Amino acid sequence: MAALAHVKDLRLSLGGAPLFDGAEFTLHKGERAAFVGANGAGKSTLMRMMAGLAEPDAGEIVFASGATVAMAPQETRFDGFDTLREYAQSASVKLAGSNIEIPAYAAEAALAQFGLDPDRAPNGLSGGEARRASLARALAADADLLLLDEPTNHLDIAAIEELEKVIASQRGACLVISHDRRFLERVSTATLWLRERRLLKVDRSYAAFEEWADEVEEKEARELARLETHLRAEEHWLRRGVTARRSRNEGRRRRLVAMRAERRERKQMNLNSSAALQAERGGESARLVVDAKSLTKSYGDRPIISNLSLRIMRGDRVGVVGANGSGKTTLLELLLGRREPDAGSVRLGENLTIAYVDQSRAIIDANVTLKDALTPQGGDQVIVRGAPRHVASYAKDFLFAPEQLRQPVSALSGGERNRLALAIALAKPANLLVLDEPTNDLDMDTLDALEDMLASYDGTVILVSHDRAFLDGVATQIVGPLGNGKWVETPGGWADFEREHGATISPRRAPTRPAASETPRQTQPRKQTKLSYKDERRATELDALMPKLAAEIEALEAKLADPDAFARDAKSFGATASRLEAARAERDAAEAEWLDIELMREALSAEE
Repeated sequence: MAALAHVKDLRLSLGGAPLFDGAEFTLHKGERAAFVGANGAGKSTLMRMMAGLAEPDAGEIVFASGATVAMAPQETRFDGFDTLREYAQSASVKLAGSNIEIPAYAAEAALAQFGLDPDRAPNGLSGGEARRASLARALAADADLLLLDEPTNHLDIAAIEELEKVIASQRGACLVISHDRRFLERVSTATLWLRERRLLKVDRSYAAFEEWADEVEEKEARELARLETHLRAEEHWLRRGVTARRSRNEGRRRRLVAMRAERRERKQMNLNSSAALQAERGGESARLVVDAKSLTKSYGDRPIISNLSLRIMRGDRVGVVGANGSGKTTLLELLLGRREPDAGSVRLGENLTIAYVDQSRAIIDANVTLKDALTPQGGDQVIVRGAPRHVASYAKDFLFAPEQLRQPVSALSGGERNRLALAIALAKPANLLVLDEPTNDLDMDTLDALEDMLASYDGTVILVSHDRAFLDGVATQIVGPLGNGKWVETPGGWADFEREHGATISPRRAPTRPAASETPRQTQPRKQTKLSYKDERRATELDALMPKLAAEIEALEAKLADPDAFARDAKSFGATASRLEAARAERDAAEAEWLDIELMREALSAEE
């Protein structure tokens, strides 16, 4: 097919924030592309650029020689036209930006097709009539490229069906923005998706959009997981304080800074809306919520918690802090009675209803859709704060679009899974919220909403978090480890805890050994302080394997990206797709194994 328009590396920023960055695609003759994306993503702006009505910050739009462009914008203006005939005759836009006058007979025929009198004055048209006039004006030009921004607005079903036929009969290319999914399914042969400042295209109609969107989101979730893995590894390296080969180390440090910036950008681009979180509070609990006395818990010869006494009263918002592996989750489970202490006791208050979101998000069933996760009993209602809410409305509070309700939970990104876990937990009547790392993978808007909700919640909250600003905004007291199993409680937020105990915080300090005179003279087993030879060898193997798998995956993806690959050899295409899926699985498994070994190395180093 002949290319009519090619958008090359288009960039635009509004108010300092990029609207889209590096947008690139080609439209061919006979192609009808559905143009989709979130509200405010920049679809209409990009379309106006293609019509010559707006300018990008960078990039270019190249058209075939002599091609003409006509546009039906979302907002219709009739200023300067006495009749609809005059309006319709100004339809076509040349590439240089000047208008070509359409013959009167073409304008009249187009208006008649939409049931409009050419001699009628534009003043006083209804919304539907104005929309039909705008469409007639665009179609009268018989342009090579037809740009339609929300063409079905104000149209009835009959008019929409007629428009579907008209668009299908167009000889050139067509780009359509619409919220009418059925309309897009029927008219499109390709789909453009403006998502997180990037423009993606697939040569399939909008009917296949959901399937394609799932594929894109799954791929991006895997890419973010890989970034997280490598980021943690680089941060681990940085903490080890290696000083040899300084030039190489500085290179790694710069790479770490770049990775952190990429991670922040991915998180910030993930969502643009504002969350509206609310918690469903159960009946009022007793004034004393948790009464822990002399709690003690050890693993082997390592004390995790030693002789901790803690009282949590109704309305408290307790922040639990500490390094990974210091025992935060263990403390939560001891306080909830989910794990038995070695010594001491825990008494829970009367009339206590608990909503617990653990770190693994076990509250989520990965085998169901988002809708089923929110409505496990079926139907389309969620009971929130004692009143029924439509599941789509409730999901929107947590930044899920209605079309995502049919999306499998297994395909959700980390941040989306976290929001879903919060949505499930906060819908349950509870007077004690227990949240283990609730801020993981959340964007800034959702963090702010969660902070506001917890700060105003009239029940009791126990939460684990590494987010210091979040803790300062939410917590009424902080509980944290000082090392060797000793935990302390400090009123206030993280800043107060750090001010009082900053000099003594060492939650991962090795346990103190008894004096020699206090222990029998016997042979002590030697404590492991470094990786075994087997683990070191496996880490080396994985270091070599992961780049090879990454290169293979890139080559396979490039092979499948060839638009003629399937037609040329369907059997080979299928074999390549199967190998790509297997290679991705192998890479993910290798990265997970490698990360486990690196975390083991870190834990052993801390014991030295």
